[in-house]
Amino acid sequence: MTKLSFENRVAVITGAGGGLGREHALLLASRGAQIVVNDLGGGIDGSGGDGGPAATVAKEINDAGGVAVANGDTVSTPEGGAAIIKTALDAFGRVDIVINNAGILRDKTFHHMGSAEIDSVIDVHLKGAFYVTQPAWIKMREQGYGRIVNTSSSSGIIGNFGQANYGAAKMGLVGLTRVLAQEGSKHNIKVNALAPVAKTRMTEEILGPMVDKVTPDLVAPIVAWLCHEDCPVSGEIYSAAGGRIARMFIGLTPGYYNPKLTLEDVRDNFEQIRNEEGYIVPVKTGDEFSQLMKHFRS
Repeated sequence: MTKLSFENRVAVITGAGGGLGREHALLLASRGAQIVVNDLGGGIDGSGGDGGPAATVAKEINDAGGVAVANGDTVSTPEGGAAIIKTALDAFGRVDIVINNAGILRDKTFHHMGSAEIDSVIDVHLKGAFYVTQPAWIKMREQGYGRIVNTSSSSGIIGNFGQANYGAAKMGLVGLTRVLAQEGSKHNIKVNALAPVAKTRMTEEILGPMVDKVTPDLVAPIVAWLCHEDCPVSGEIYSAAGGRIARMFIGLTPGYYNPKLTLEDVRDNFEQIRNEEGYIVPVKTGDEFSQLMKHFRS
């Protein structure tokens, strides 16, 4: 069996000073990728900053015979995102892979949540993916190749109590993934999303009895595959936890059609509207329009 290689590929990984990002960096580096290890080195809530974590992981890679440079810029500003990608271009001359993994938590129930909790979490998770990906995207279009993985979460896709800010940002990353998958298709840029469950400093106190089963190293293989040139998919979402990989998707039921629809029709046919039998998994908005046209032509 041929081993998958990342020789001559350059990967930028945000939040790679520990946890999931570190495992992504170590795996890609072990397969030949040149790595930009980005980490602000702040607290779980995003406060502070320390270049130590990024430098430590970069040194770990280099000591093992790989190639890596450290970067301590923030993802939460356009200037920070541009500086992260500039680090890759200055060190290696190109950027092939971006893994948007940086994250913070500021959990609070919605009725107590203020603008500080909302803005800070969205700035890092959602805006951060914009700010890092956009300068890389321009280079990927020019070179006709790119792979991007956005780290989403079941907290956004499914929902989780006390995480309105985090969940909104994480579901926003699904929307970003879907749009960029379409925009990148003609430039050989593939974009996918990950919804991981793993023991990190952000999660180890909330995972309960499964905490030691869901180690970060068991998430890295699906990330590496989504970053590989042979990966055939784009615009998809994958759950990863404890060695189990599964696809998550958004489905559309056949629904109920009435060209003279009334409020009472919705009430009386609500079960049919919700019935999942015969659902489709739309890839683009045109798929929903095609389903609609079948009714309009009848």
